Amino acid sequence: MKSSHKYILRAVITGVIMLVIAFVAILIWGRGVPSKDQKLEMSAGHVVATSSAPQVIRLWPGKAPGSENWTQQEVEVDTKDEKLVRNVVDPELTAYFPATDKANGTSVIICPGGGFHMLSMGSEGIEVAHYLNSLGITAFVLKYRVTRTNTDYPLVLLHRLKTSVDMQPIIDEMSPLMIADGQQAIRLVRNNATKWGLMPDHIGIIGFSAGGYLALSVAVHHTTDSKPNFIAAIYPLAPAVLNPQNEKAPMFVLCADDDPLVPPIQNSVRIYDIWHTAKIPVELHILAEGGHGFGMTKHHMPTDNWYELYRSWLIGQGYLSATNQ
Repeated sequence: MKSSHKYILRAVITGVIMLVIAFVAILIWGRGVPSKDQKLEMSAGHVVATSSAPQVIRLWPGKAPGSENWTQQEVEVDTKDEKLVRNVVDPELTAYFPATDKANGTSVIICPGGGFHMLSMGSEGIEVAHYLNSLGITAFVLKYRVTRTNTDYPLVLLHRLKTSVDMQPIIDEMSPLMIADGQQAIRLVRNNATKWGLMPDHIGIIGFSAGGYLALSVAVHHTTDSKPNFIAAIYPLAPAVLNPQNEKAPMFVLCADDDPLVPPIQNSVRIYDIWHTAKIPVELHILAEGGHGFGMTKHHMPTDNWYELYRSWLIGQGYLSATNQ
């Protein structure tokens, strides 16, 4: 009994420490600068699959449906260690194509996390894209819509992270818009797959934290042209209703056992149970330590090389050749 109390106390202390660290980091980064208007954007028809440079694609042909009247200005913070974006109004896909002699036709849409308030575009987006490119996989980083924030949002976010009753309305508000962005991202890639040298039945999605919530939501809410062929959820927040029905898309789930923000039992383990019960291929990894939000960042913990497990899973599922790396 004493050891149980010690474990609970340690978990609580760890959670508080993680929240304080997150708050300090966000406070430092909070203001940022407005996104540059001169950023090169293009339609899907102008994307060059042989380009080695990232290409930004407008997700919707006009204003994104459901947020046509939004007036907030997008803000981004680009530091040595991370790239954060908040107040996203115009969703985008940034395409990262691998070297042409390495490309294998598989593609993955990457959904960064950020607690529905911002997006961690660096360690949970761009760095993931670079790793996938090294495997010959074409990567698309999704900048999806998040809730409106002001300069005091670090305090607001910290409070909501600790109080589910205040966070749930934000999730309810953003879910339809996020899901629409995720569906449109898959639809856009599939509709242009042949032109870009991609296989339309080898389109996956991977999401981190709130991005995992998005990936899971798209996995069970889609039309034929917006259906992902395979899914990965990294320390994901699981939607309250998660019914895969007749879906056959295999699932990869990974988290750390000491995650203080998204408890594995109620989220990652629950996802595994749902997919397993539905007799859909699923693989779950719960690593001993690593906390939440590790992304591609090295912390000298068991989570440092999580992506190697993902690579092995892709090989096992037939979306990556063991020799094409």
